[in-house]
Parts: sequence; structure tokens; C-alpha cells
Amino acid sequence: MTSPLPPGSTIGILGGGQLGRMSALAAARLGYRCHVYAPEAESPGMQVAAAATIAPYEDEAALARFAAAVDVVTFEFENVPAGTLAALAPLAPCRPGVEVLRVCQDRLAEKAFLERAGVPVAPWRAVEDEAGLATALQEIGLPAVLKTTRLGYDGRGQSVIRHPDEAAAAFARLEPKPLILEAFVPFVAEVSAIAARGGDGASTVYDAVENRHRDHILDLSFAPARLPVADAARGHALRVADALGLVGVLALELFVLPDGRLLGNEIAPRPHNSGHWTMDGCAASQFEQHVRAVAGLPLATATRHHDVVMKNLVGPDGLARWPSLLRQPDVVPHWYGKAEARPGRKLGHANKLLPIGSLSTLDDDAALQGL
Repeated sequence: MTSPLPPGSTIGILGGGQLGRMSALAAARLGYRCHVYAPEAESPGMQVAAAATIAPYEDEAALARFAAAVDVVTFEFENVPAGTLAALAPLAPCRPGVEVLRVCQDRLAEKAFLERAGVPVAPWRAVEDEAGLATALQEIGLPAVLKTTRLGYDGRGQSVIRHPDEAAAAFARLEPKPLILEAFVPFVAEVSAIAARGGDGASTVYDAVENRHRDHILDLSFAPARLPVADAARGHALRVADALGLVGVLALELFVLPDGRLLGNEIAPRPHNSGHWTMDGCAASQFEQHVRAVAGLPLATATRHHDVVMKNLVGPDGLARWPSLLRQPDVVPHWYGKAEARPGRKLGHANKLLPIGSLSTLDDDAALQGL
């Protein structure tokens, strides 16, 4: 374990989205500067960072200059090319490391890893060609979900196959190849848990939350989850963090089956949308935990001091909600600094604070009042 970075050190963040923005704000409170590297100018993260590099992720000269200007490197989304982190690793400490990125940005590697870590998953098969898809469908059955192994998020890069006649069109449409076929999961709820792990192996985990989606995008998170599987979800997240040798935070998404069993869905090895409630419901947010782990500081407590309902603000509807949210005394709104309110674009979120222990006593209408 290396010594903690002293105040005034610079944390390099690959990616300029809202997760990088909120990480940079948390880092500033702990006395660190952030240098954001992204291909896009005027990204949300760059608006609050001390320095920025605007260059492609494959620009080796720009990466070398970036590494020389920072004390440690992290990333805010897992679609950064693994080669980018591999090029930076000899030049600056990278936390999490490149192997974590390689596992979590490929669904085939991710599913195999979850099984090795002891997290149950739905049946799955790798699909290289149409003949392989036909075989996989025979083994898994219908309905099933055909997905890209890379770059898919918020419902993109996947297709539900309910009839054999739909298979060829789904295979032709989805890129890049290879693909993965997963059994369709008749889940009754989705839960996730955020775990943090330091370089010394110390770890902690936040309360699991219940998530609800709208148009394949996270809409609401209820913290804590009002389900009996919450503690099991937290345990799975800690096991995954340890098995990865993670330094940082991760989110583990899981499906809840009708019989109460949990199936692992995806790992996100960075702060996650379903952890935004921690910004106002805990003394230390997921973003602070990530910065602490990356900088070599001791992890903070993950104890919740409020129950929280998190509402995502997406597209024109999210923009229209903003003025009313600012008037709610028990709602803490967060805006991401994006210039255009396009449909499907995450513009911000709002956390409704409730007295601790009260969420389980409320129906949804009462819990969502003001959001």
C-alpha cells in the first residue's frame, strides 16, 4: 500500500461525463485537483476540473502528457478503451487497473467472472455466427436476449428474441460481433449495491437499493431497498470487489426472481447512477469513496442517515421538472451542466430525503411526493 496522496495532488479522470464531474467535485472537497481527459470539449467534467485534455483516447502523445501532469489515473465509465489504460499504466498508477476494465467492458468475460466469484447468473452462450446463435437458442430456449458484448448501455445493443424467425434480423442488426445470448429473466425487481475497496483491501458497502427503469433508462432508486434480498445483494457486491482486486467503487446490478433468488446482471467498476442517492443520504457519497480509494485515503463510513428516493432527470421532461424541484424543501437537485436536453439524455437527478426508517412505511405515491 502506497502512501496517501497529499492535498494538492492531481487525479486524472478518463471521461468527461457527469460521473467525472461529480467525482471532481468530491475530490476538490478533499483537497485534490482533477485533470479530465476526453475527446469532447466542454464536457460536464471539464466544467469543474482544474485542467483538461481534449484528445482521442488513442492519442499516445496526448496520453503521455496527461500522465506526466497527474499523480494517479482513474476512469468514469468503462467504455474507455482498455488499450488507453494499458498505455497509461507504465506512466502513472491506474486505479482501478486495466484488468478490471477488461473484465467489465466485455459481457462474456463479465459473466464468466461473476460465476467464478460465486454470483449466480442467467444461462448464457457466446455467439460468433448465425449457426452458433441457432445452437444457443436450442440450448437456452425462448424467449432470450441477444446482446452486444461491448458498448451497450441504457438498453442499447440488445434485442429480445421471442420467435425463431426473429433471430436472423437480430443477429444482423447488432454490432460489433461477437454477441452473447442470455436467457430471458422474468424478474420482479432489480436491485443494486455500491461497494468500495481500498488498495489495502479494506472494503465497505452501501445499503442496496431497488431500481426502476423507464424506456431502458434508470428512472428511480429507492434507498434502502424494501426487499428481503437486500443484505444478500450487499454481500455479492463485496465478493465481486474483492475478487476483482478493485481499488475504487463498483456497482453490482442484480435481478430478483419471483422465488426470491438473485441473479447477477452487470458490474460497473466506477460510480453508478443507482448510487447517486448517497450524495445526500450518507456522510460520504460514492464519489468521495471512489476518490478516497484512488488517492489511498482510508475509506469513509457508508452508513445512511436518511432514506432517499432518487429521481433521474432525463431529456425535455427532466428539464421541465427542474423549476419545481428547486422549490421542494426536502429535495436536493443536482444538474450536470449539459447544454442540450435531448430525449433520453441524463441531465441531472434529484434526491428526496426522508426520515430514516420511514420509506418502508410509505406507498409509492407518498414516497414520490414532490418528485
